[in-house]
Amino acid sequence: MQTKLEQLEQEYLQIESDLSDPEIFSDQDNYRRLSKSHADLAPVVHAFREFRDILSQIDENTELLRDKDPEMRQLAEAEDKRLRQERDDLEERLKILLLPKDPMDEKNIILEIRAGTGGEEAALFAADLFRMYSRYAENNSWKVELLSVNETGTGGFKEVIASISGNYVFSRLKYESGTHRVQRVPETESQGRIHTSAVTVAIMPEAEEVDLKIDPNEIRVDVFRSSGPGGQSVNTTDSAVRVTHIPTGLVVSCQDEKSQHKNRAKAMKVLRSRLLSMMEEEQQKEMAATRKAQVGSGDRSERIRTYNFPQGRVSDHRINLTLYNLDAILEGQLDDIVEPLIQNFQAQALKEAKAA
Repeated sequence: MQTKLEQLEQEYLQIESDLSDPEIFSDQDNYRRLSKSHADLAPVVHAFREFRDILSQIDENTELLRDKDPEMRQLAEAEDKRLRQERDDLEERLKILLLPKDPMDEKNIILEIRAGTGGEEAALFAADLFRMYSRYAENNSWKVELLSVNETGTGGFKEVIASISGNYVFSRLKYESGTHRVQRVPETESQGRIHTSAVTVAIMPEAEEVDLKIDPNEIRVDVFRSSGPGGQSVNTTDSAVRVTHIPTGLVVSCQDEKSQHKNRAKAMKVLRSRLLSMMEEEQQKEMAATRKAQVGSGDRSERIRTYNFPQGRVSDHRINLTLYNLDAILEGQLDDIVEPLIQNFQAQALKEAKAA
């Protein structure tokens, strides 16, 4: 590991030197590439330098451990214990930083939320979840663009699809895919009984044309007239678009824009991301067959989380995490769940890397 870290530090220093050359600004593509590499390497190099400094402090403190003064030796022993703990923590951190990066982590995402069992109550909770993710995106200075929505008459969503763009969106939200269960008393429940409903969430890395090219001969595009809840006319022209991918049978409809061209572009964005997600899942299945454990099953039917309103509780069943700050989480303070999830799956990946 030491040799690898030293090599990365040298690479980091070389990039710093290249970026300081005024001529680099004449080639913007190269400048952006080097800047990104510099930013990617920075956390590893800074942690390595801190680790090296701690090792130096441990060596210096070793002399004081042999001091004849009992009081001085006692202080040195306490310092030695602290430094060694810091060293061990940094070593684990460096191992995680050196794990292979998920190539999708930097991607923007397509977010799909669908009401499941529970009827109108599930649709209302789908709207709550969309608001939660929108608030979280706002907290991270990400941009949310609504692509498609199927509303109910009471403010709920049967289905909502949006793109979220920004820095490392997929890396923060990729563990949100799955079934989210809600337990609460619906406003229409006169006897105060708790109902259980379910909503499915899918997080897909947004696929660009360079990631996945779709043969125009493999898609069928149908246009139709947009309509709102209850059949209310939204548009008097055939601007809504339905795109069907013939080989897989995937169908995407978009009708939120008044322009047929814009609706088609949005539908293609969603279709491309769904196809890329399917390919990723197939690759994960192949990898699962050749190793004992897998970091995240990717099974979207899996119940991953429960939101219990009477108790103000949120439980993530994958990592046995229970929090009693439901209101704050629904307001977008998702880091209380996101951070433990990332740490858990990083620890699993590190365990697998050691076993390999």
